[in-house]
Amino acid sequence: MTRSSMVQDPELDFDNGTFDSSAFTSEALTNWQTLAAIIDHTLLKPDASRQQVEDLCADAARYRFGSVIVNPLWASTAVGALAGTGIPVGVVIGFPLGASLVSTLRQESAALLRLGASDIGMVLPIGQLKSGNYHAVHHAIHAVANIAHHHGAGLKVNLETCLLTVEEKLRASEIAIQAGADFINTATGFASGGATPEDVALMRGVVGARCGVKAGGRIRTVAQVRGLLEAGANRIGSSASVAILRELGAE
Repeated sequence: MTRSSMVQDPELDFDNGTFDSSAFTSEALTNWQTLAAIIDHTLLKPDASRQQVEDLCADAARYRFGSVIVNPLWASTAVGALAGTGIPVGVVIGFPLGASLVSTLRQESAALLRLGASDIGMVLPIGQLKSGNYHAVHHAIHAVANIAHHHGAGLKVNLETCLLTVEEKLRASEIAIQAGADFINTATGFASGGATPEDVALMRGVVGARCGVKAGGRIRTVAQVRGLLEAGANRIGSSASVAILRELGAE
């Protein structure tokens, strides 16, 4: 099979190494500090204010979250607030619809990376996937991956699984990893559903150990986190991060 035929109609690759979700879960839930290290502390509300973004960053520095995730408008604010802390800033593009032009995705990614973002999160072109235009899906992700990796940054691709069939979830996962994703993510939290253990297990089954699996979307409790980690996630995205840590004794 040629590379071009794989892009048009990718085979689903289940022979790709293993990820020990049980061991990872046990380590991540050792205490609130180890859990904080794998959480993307997130604020993506359209009405978020500068003060809320600054508070998000203060929480990230205090609890040592794995990163903060903000909208493009607040990238420079977050980068400035977290300067010297070692906490990376992730920024979303094409969010939450996954309907932007590839040229827009490229320009936005480059601009945000120049501002100091360490991670780009994009929504997969959902309509193109549903239209069977797998080449277009691959092209969009690959374009952003090239820019992110050129700048030493990572790329997380959000599948918005609640809008996809099982077959579409499988194909989306494989296309994303082929196109250069460092993580595939479950959901934005802005559509009809959030992260589920079933979707995480399906995604991990496709990618194996080839990339990370992030569970994001409406995650608010330690019990939810545990279920998602046991299913195969190795990153959690949540806007309720502090409340989750407080369940484990953080103050």
